Amino acid sequence: MNSPCIILFDGQCNVCNTFVQFIIRRDPAGKFQFAPLQSEAAARALQAAAFKPTQCDQPARACVPTSNITPTAPPTSPPLDSIMLICQGKVLLRSDAVLAIARGLRFPWPMLTVFRVVPRPIRDGAYRIFARNRYRWFG
Repeated sequence: MNSPCIILFDGQCNVCNTFVQFIIRRDPAGKFQFAPLQSEAAARALQAAAFKPTQCDQPARACVPTSNITPTAPPTSPPLDSIMLICQGKVLLRSDAVLAIARGLRFPWPMLTVFRVVPRPIRDGAYRIFARNRYRWFG
């Protein structure tokens, strides 16, 4: 990761804000920049990365673009239940984003990338369970 990567997070979530502080303390080189998903900066970053939201509660092969469904939010809205990483023109979501962030931090956090051997549907399933309950568990 040579150029700064942008981490998009739910700015109203206590866990997300704590995670951002955790990253800042472990990123002395300043590899990461941050923006709440609800901000204009996030919308601009996603537009620059040509991000198209999907309706995706199933494995990746079952994802469909939101333009093919009746959205409950504007089609340009990012999913608020997911941390997102924009790095070198790529947008990573959920567990892929978390593992890529861990890789960019100082030791020992890059060791977490060993979890990439776990299939994405399993990693993202665990992520979704946590994301669904984070407000109830942590406020």
